[in-house]
Amino acid sequence: MTLFGYDQGVFGGVIVTQDFLDTLKLGGAQNTQLLGTVTAIYDVGCFFGAIAAFSLGEMLGRKKTVLLGTTIMSIGAILQITAYSTAQMIVGRIIAGIGNGLNTATAPVWQAETSQAHWRGKLVVIELILNIAGFSLSNWVTYGFSYVAGPVAWRLPLAFQFLFIFVLYATVPWLPESPRWLMARGQVEEAEQIIADLENTAIDDPWVITESKEIQYAVEFERENGVSWWDLLRGRTGAAKTSTIRRLILGAGTQSMQQLAGINVTSYYLPTVLIQSVGLDEKLARLLAACNSVSYLAFSLIGIPNVENWGRRKMLIFASSGQCFCYLIITILLRYNELPGYSASKQVASASVAFFFLYYIFFGIGMQGVPWLYPTEINSLSMRTKGAALGTASNWIFN
Repeated sequence: MTLFGYDQGVFGGVIVTQDFLDTLKLGGAQNTQLLGTVTAIYDVGCFFGAIAAFSLGEMLGRKKTVLLGTTIMSIGAILQITAYSTAQMIVGRIIAGIGNGLNTATAPVWQAETSQAHWRGKLVVIELILNIAGFSLSNWVTYGFSYVAGPVAWRLPLAFQFLFIFVLYATVPWLPESPRWLMARGQVEEAEQIIADLENTAIDDPWVITESKEIQYAVEFERENGVSWWDLLRGRTGAAKTSTIRRLILGAGTQSMQQLAGINVTSYYLPTVLIQSVGLDEKLARLLAACNSVSYLAFSLIGIPNVENWGRRKMLIFASSGQCFCYLIITILLRYNELPGYSASKQVASASVAFFFLYYIFFGIGMQGVPWLYPTEINSLSMRTKGAALGTASNWIFN
């Protein structure tokens, strides 16, 4: 997830680097739409990667799917780092997106399947906090390299993500596979050994035996009551009357709403907005974006204990209300800033910066982790994997 956050945040600093704009011929007002396409095409790749994760995740297992996604991201990163044309950058962005989509659709399910129920909420929030840490790091890296002239100012920040890629290659092969996936493949003994290792107990411990039986029951229930994508599209939900489609929509809806609230477009373009709408110079805009990411990271820690204390709904209501308020004030302030002859335009533009910070604080507290957790919890056992894949795909398509 740290790689996800870094890869997501680094491009916001890259697209305001003059050498990048000159090399790929993306500078000037006439190329604004093309630059937006280069930025957004990454999310299209993520969408298709998330869709592919459902079938590949069940076929290859969680570990191999993450390794495959990381390899695909590596190829995309190399293409971006070495790009001298817009076409190559677009291809690199799409390929990197596919790899990231695979990883982001697989990691929450893998974590849910290797953690205890009472820890699941906290762990998913921590997972997303690591995403913010990667995002914060990318802002500071691009800020630091803004003082360097030439192509190194944007190529090296793009290459820095290989630090996390190497960490994944070094650690993922040693992590435990999902016990649920192993049992679905008939590898019960190996799955029970992993459960025992995770609980630091013996394989014949009564708790391990009970957990094994519960997972085997869940796997068998999924086989008997699982519904194919084709049947879902036709409104057929099988014999089990568990409000399948409603649950899928609720899970996917939280992911969609997270993006429709504007978090990623703000993340990608915050330096650009601070330069063009607020009127700051490039260095100060980069510095404020980096400082904002630290505030974002610090306040997101509040979500760790409160995801269980407040509950999922209250956190979503709290965060979305706060974000709405912040964007409303930002819109009003920037509108006054653009009024011809308005005497306090500089002051209202500067005031809007505080509400950008506050917007990220609300998002970090309540909206960052819950939409990733909700699809794995709201869907029935037989639809959990499909629900998580659909939720992640919804997140990326509305990105």
